Amino acid sequence: MNVLGIIASGVAALFITVALAKGARRAALRPHAPDEPGGRAPRAAVPRRAGGATVVLGVGTAVGGALWLGAADGSAGSVAGLLAGAGIVAVLGLVHDLKPFRAALRLPVQAAAAVLVVCLAGLSPAAGVLAVLWIVLVANAFALLDHADGLLATVGLVTAAGLLACAALGGDPALTLLPATLVAGLAGFLLHNWHPARLRLGASGAQFTGFALAASGALIQEAAPSGRAAWAALPVLATVALADTALVLISRRRAARPLLRDTDDHIAHRLRRVRVTVPGAAVILGLWTAVPVTTATLVYAELLHPAFLVLPPAGSVAAVFVLLRIPAYTPPRTAPSRTAPTRTAARRTTAPTTGAAIPSAASAPGVTGPDPGKGAPSGPARTATGHPTVPPPPTGRSAAGVAAERS
Repeated sequence: MNVLGIIASGVAALFITVALAKGARRAALRPHAPDEPGGRAPRAAVPRRAGGATVVLGVGTAVGGALWLGAADGSAGSVAGLLAGAGIVAVLGLVHDLKPFRAALRLPVQAAAAVLVVCLAGLSPAAGVLAVLWIVLVANAFALLDHADGLLATVGLVTAAGLLACAALGGDPALTLLPATLVAGLAGFLLHNWHPARLRLGASGAQFTGFALAASGALIQEAAPSGRAAWAALPVLATVALADTALVLISRRRAARPLLRDTDDHIAHRLRRVRVTVPGAAVILGLWTAVPVTTATLVYAELLHPAFLVLPPAGSVAAVFVLLRIPAYTPPRTAPSRTAPTRTAARRTTAPTTGAAIPSAASAPGVTGPDPGKGAPSGPARTATGHPTVPPPPTGRSAAGVAAERS
């Protein structure tokens, strides 16, 4: 495939993606009812969440047009299988965007799509099994990066640029078609996905991007000349995506949380906890991705010794251990104790009683008191005529002196 065909396909993917994303953005910003009956999500959330379909259509149309024009030469089968497999997982993701289902149900479909790519590429059985496992693992690792504005689009763009360079240096230039169109499509979508994002890749765009990157890397590695260190260089391109997946799995395992239930424990979430902005997190991960991508590309081009490939994974492992020290899960709130007395109850229980400070009215003359040996009467003290008595004030004088004064 010539250079002009690659450039034309990339330009077509860019314009188609930008035009479709603009229309999807208008649909997302159109005023809707706040909530649908039954407590469902707002209708405007569907276009935002399914915005990744614009990348799928833009890249798919550009690659399909190039294949129809015969630009892929003898590798049309490999490119067609790659596009078909990515399209299958994109349709599965679109269904998930409209009606979510369990993540475990996606694995068989992704494995079947990877088998389709391997069969149409003509890989050997041993290489095919390894390629299927690699494609499913890396595709899901990249898809997990779609948890912040502009994050997956930035990391995917840098990774696709590295794959494009490796494919141009490899033995099959036709494999540059999908990475080139993917770079253009993600660049056009990033205009609407940067913070504050108006569109999201969603499950459709995220799975399509991850699958296209993983499958392209596997096919480029298979078609690489035997003298190049492709077996070690190309896997390094997925360092950041695999580091984020490892961080998530270790964190959830330590906290005894479900491994497949997504929560705020990714790299970008931890960066936010140390006061890094959302665009700043996307830039940091983009620069982080550029380090292994550049190193792997230079090693693939035989400009660096393969020993340099150890540095990016080692640095990523150290970064994962540092990020594990940042708390990702908020501690559970402790409910107030129900046995603590309230203010009103405390006032009632601590109110002073004046009965003990008032002298007994039974010592006054003419007052009948309790019989000796009997308990205290239940009612107030009464006179001989039956009228209740009023206790004298606590003046310190005896009851006999007060009666003498009254008489």
